[in-house]
This record gives sequence, C-alpha cells and structure tokens, in this order.
Amino acid sequence: MTNRPVVLCVGRLYCDLIFTDLPRMPTMGTEIYAGGFGVHAGGGAFITAAHLAALGHVSALSAMLPPQPFGQILSDDLEEAGIDLRLCGTQPAGDAPQVTVALAGKGDRAFVTRRSGPAFPPLEAGDLTGIGAAHVHIGELATLIERPEIVRIARSAGATISLDCSWDDSLAAADIADAVASVDLFLPNDAEVAHLRDIGVPESRFPLTAIKQGPGGATALVDGRQVHAPAQPVEVVDTTGAGDAFNAGFISAWLAGGSVDACLRAGNLQGAGAVAQRGGFHRPSVDAG
Repeated sequence: MTNRPVVLCVGRLYCDLIFTDLPRMPTMGTEIYAGGFGVHAGGGAFITAAHLAALGHVSALSAMLPPQPFGQILSDDLEEAGIDLRLCGTQPAGDAPQVTVALAGKGDRAFVTRRSGPAFPPLEAGDLTGIGAAHVHIGELATLIERPEIVRIARSAGATISLDCSWDDSLAAADIADAVASVDLFLPNDAEVAHLRDIGVPESRFPLTAIKQGPGGATALVDGRQVHAPAQPVEVVDTTGAGDAFNAGFISAWLAGGSVDACLRAGNLQGAGAVAQRGGFHRPSVDAG
C-alpha cells in the first residue's frame, strides 16, 4: 500500500493518433509522410493520472470512456496505466468520438482535436471522499470553464486543486482569469502564459504557477519571484503528453511538501522520460534483477 495522497484527475479522454518524425508541418494542398505512427489513450487528465500512478499514488480518473471501436482500441492503455476508473462514465454508442491527431516534427508539434459530449460525468463531494481523494487535477482550462462546479466539489471534499492550461483560442479572458484564480496550482507552458498575457490575463492573477518551457526547463512564479530549474537532457522522440507528465512529477513533489525547486526538478525528470518515447504514457519496465 502507498502512503502517497490519492489524486483524482478530471477531464476529457481522447484517442490520440500520433504521427512522428515529420520532415515539416503539413500545409494546405500538400502531403507529407511520417516516419512513425501510433494510437494511444490521450488527454491531459488521463496522462497525468497515469504518471501519478507510476509514481506510486493511488490515482483515479473521471472522464467519459469512448464508445466502440475506440473503447477497445484504448482498453490496453487504460489497463496498463493502473488507474482507478470507477468515476468514469461511457459515451453512448453512436456518439462522435473524441480524437486528437498529433503531428510531431523536429522541435515542433501541432494538434487537431475533436471534442464531443461532456468532459466527465456528474460528480459530488461524496464521490471524492469515497475514494479518499486529497487532490483534484483538472486536465485543461476549457474543462474547468465548462464544469466550474468541480472547484466547489473539491473544496467540499477537502481537496486541493491544480489546473493545466492547454491551448484554446475560444476562451474569454474574463472567464479564464476567474477560473485560474480559483485553484491552488496552475501549470501552463510558456506559450500559453504569453497568450494569456496578450489577451489581458496577467501573471498577477495566477496562484502558485509552474511554467513548462520544454528544453529550457521550467520556471515557478511564487511570492513575486521566479525559481528556475533546467531541463533533463534527453533524445526527443515525441513531445505529446510531456507537459502532462511534468504535471505529475510536480504535483507529486508538491503534495509531499517539497520545495519549489524540488517540485520543478521532479516535473522536469518526469517530462524527460515521457519525450523519449511515442505517446503520452508508457509504464516504466521493471528490472527483473
């Protein structure tokens, strides 16, 4: 049995179609060929939950499981992750699937995503206390704006809250500012922070914030100062889910009472492991020796 806090991750579960080793990003009217391809369970909530489970947490997911045939396609990844799926629902048969096409080239990436239906099924505080959740991680800002009641539910259950950002041009600045201010820990990347600043959401509205900077490492904003930790050197295969892996490392160290510097280093370490393989999560192999 682990004595690490139980974490519930909420958000959309996607079927990720991942094309890697692209010579360039595609443009309209042209065709390119990928060096690699894979199909994996995706979405920030799932990937962070899977990495938290690998770090020894009892980790749960609340999301909508896809209808067939995508449910069967993702079943192995969901089983391998070792997470608690009791607070998940299932999309009705015939509903449009939630799919992301991820395009990964040399130092660049792009995504095309289709959302469908609710982000996660109805929850109450008793659902969280029933699994002993001490922390709730929200996989993307759009999920929090769609379902703001999750903050009330988490607080009623005595849980702390973290939030990833994820790019979404459709969100309004006022909604974003209110949503971000309602959580304990904000986990955007540097491009997202720049975008939020451009639309009028300054860093002064953020709680404790860890900014993911890819090969540049990560920087925390805390008490009016910046704390930086460099990235772990690694050969990059696919950056899909690297930020979600960072989230897991940072959250785990933060829940354990680690210093901001220690949390950043833990996040960078988890992110480095994620980019060395295709797909957002693969459980580390165990040395039989």
